[in-house]
Amino acid sequence: MQIEPNDLWLFAKIADAGSFSKAGELLGLPKSTLSRRISNLEKQLGERLLQRTTRQLNLTEFGLRLLQHGRQVSEEIEAAMALAQHRQIQPSGVLRISMPNDFANLFLAPLLAQFSNSYPAITLEIDLSARRVDLLSESFDLAIRMGDLPDDATLTAKRLNLQTWGLYASQAYLQKRGTPAHPEELLEHDALSLLAGNREAPAWRLTRGEQQWLGMPPIRIQANSPELLVKLAMQDQGIVAAPDSYASTYMPNQELVRVLPEWCLPQTTAWLVFPGRRLMPTKTRVFIDFLETHLKDFT
Repeated sequence: MQIEPNDLWLFAKIADAGSFSKAGELLGLPKSTLSRRISNLEKQLGERLLQRTTRQLNLTEFGLRLLQHGRQVSEEIEAAMALAQHRQIQPSGVLRISMPNDFANLFLAPLLAQFSNSYPAITLEIDLSARRVDLLSESFDLAIRMGDLPDDATLTAKRLNLQTWGLYASQAYLQKRGTPAHPEELLEHDALSLLAGNREAPAWRLTRGEQQWLGMPPIRIQANSPELLVKLAMQDQGIVAAPDSYASTYMPNQELVRVLPEWCLPQTTAWLVFPGRRLMPTKTRVFIDFLETHLKDFT
């Protein structure tokens, strides 16, 4: 089966315009040409895409499913035209992004505002759900993901930054329970632990030079939010493993104290993940460039 990409592009334009006549006016093409091209596309696919009446144009179920592919082709064609003509188009459109709640709230809020001011024609649509979205089937432009990534030939990943982690607790908690001098003494304390997807608490892996310690103190509270766990630590509830860049903001006022500062937890990598296209929509490209510039050395 050979499908002409331009026909998918025309289909998307007609669907978005709501009629063959309006699409013809926008594209500078006769209505009869558009009708013929869509009829040929339907024959090639073996499915009807549009239900046509004298007053209304409706997409079939298959047409609705195909529409996103047509829009992607449209974005590719427009990006290619911009490159071929050596001109810079103003980035515009809706940019759909998925990212972890804590990463957005702790690190990105000021940058997202700065990006929005720099590119007023781009509308940001940000999903902060904990689940790992399917970028292609759910029509996301890109995602920020933490830690190891599964192999996926349909996606491209770029390292955004590395986060260092440490152990923290409040002064009041340590005065009451004592300050650990060695990782083994952590076992006498309460842990505020991240909740993994399998509902099991990941052990704390501490290193100091060539020395290693692996263990988990008794868990007092579990949650899937580092931000919440840090705030609970500030309320004297236990010891928390947290990103240094976040927890250290509470150290100048002595709301938190670093525990076992010579011991380090593994670093976490933040990744930008996006569909592996040769030609990327301008709105996506400028957002990736913006984050890389502002977060590359941020730990």
